[in-house]
Amino acid sequence: CKISLPNNGVNMKYRIEKDTMGEVQVPADALWGAQTQRALENFNISGIMFAFPFGRSFIEALGVIKFSAASANQKLKLLEPRKANAIKLSAKEVISGKYDSQFPLDIFQTGSGTSTNMNANEVIANLATKKARIKINPNDHVNMSQSSNDVIPTAICISALLDTQRLLMPALEHLIKTIDKKGISLKGKIKTGRTHLMDAMPIDFSQELSGWSAQLQAVRKSIISASKELLNLPQGGTAIGTGVNAHKDFGKIFALEVKKLSKLDVKTSGNYYKSLSSQDAAAQLSSSVKNLSLILMKISNDLRWMNSGPLTGLGEIELEALQPGSSIMPGKVNPVIPEAVAMACADVIGNDVSLSIGTQSGNFQLNVMLPVIAYNLLKSINLMANSMPLLANKAIKTFKVNDANIAESLGKNPILVTALNREIGYEKAAQIAKKAYKEKRAIIDVAHEETGLPVKHLKLLLDPSKLTKGGV
Repeated sequence: CKISLPNNGVNMKYRIEKDTMGEVQVPADALWGAQTQRALENFNISGIMFAFPFGRSFIEALGVIKFSAASANQKLKLLEPRKANAIKLSAKEVISGKYDSQFPLDIFQTGSGTSTNMNANEVIANLATKKARIKINPNDHVNMSQSSNDVIPTAICISALLDTQRLLMPALEHLIKTIDKKGISLKGKIKTGRTHLMDAMPIDFSQELSGWSAQLQAVRKSIISASKELLNLPQGGTAIGTGVNAHKDFGKIFALEVKKLSKLDVKTSGNYYKSLSSQDAAAQLSSSVKNLSLILMKISNDLRWMNSGPLTGLGEIELEALQPGSSIMPGKVNPVIPEAVAMACADVIGNDVSLSIGTQSGNFQLNVMLPVIAYNLLKSINLMANSMPLLANKAIKTFKVNDANIAESLGKNPILVTALNREIGYEKAAQIAKKAYKEKRAIIDVAHEETGLPVKHLKLLLDPSKLTKGGV
């Protein structure tokens, strides 16, 4: 069969490429070949072109795989040095990002990702053919000892590890340090705590922020633990896990080559059947990143509530003014960074749901939703990696505390009466609290009237600073 591209009224030049199904017209300047072109014409669902199909790290991972496979095949004397070296040089150019525009395929394609694997094979084969000045075949040479069924799962592992180590973890560390530093600077600033969004006992700003930091430190451990599972590479299992058409030592040598090139502490999988048919490790990392998004949404909403007002809200803090907040209300300023981060977090939650559905789609010896798993996992990692520096630098680091507002609300907080429970009992304390609420008076004045306890003694018992330290 012969496939022709629509001209769309533009004078384009094409060349003819052939595969096992016949001839295909390919743009003359494209480095991809027939199978990539067929996939390009077959799959056009998402509309995501070039900006973020699989992501930069995924293309880099494909380059790492093709380089490492060529090197392993050369060491096993399966691929002659001239061809292997040309493939490795070309793969390095793919790793560098030089040919990212040659990877145009949609996410929603064949579930194994065969189209994208062949995209890499064809691009590298074309580049290598020019370098070696002999024909380099996409399937026989670039894809030697490999199958799309182990290449794409391996690419998921490598790309997720790269983005986690390079982007996510540094951003998370920066956010934790920023929160800790801000907490230290606010130590001694006491505010009204809240449960159920209602007034509760006093809390130090530094204590509140320490809760955020502790949440993030806990999820950091979870991300590190989940990432370790991705170090077990599926490459070497080929089509169904048996390793057909690959040397028995290929997987081990391949992993050593990846480790040398990428500096990732990878090894070959202990069970290729598991690694090809399941995406448990990807799901575990996605879950940890989703948990991170839940924490960031909580922090973002805390900031929004504390910043609310400035006149009729809580008005405890003032976030940095970054842009006008309304096209119709002059002077309005909104908490844009927490809002943007919260939306990114919502997207990550959705990504995790999609990935979870993809993960359960391991039918017999292969998972058949690999592209959407890769897309959603890498998208989530990048969203969180990009969100955390913004939250750190443009919200947490720069917010100011409204001392007058927190002092006024703290002084009128009837819940301080909790500290009198041991002296006057719960019921009497409740009566005092209700009266203070009703009359809008300071709790210490009402307590003095109702109990006859000396003001000096009440000040000692109701001292907000002491109440933040707990104890009797």
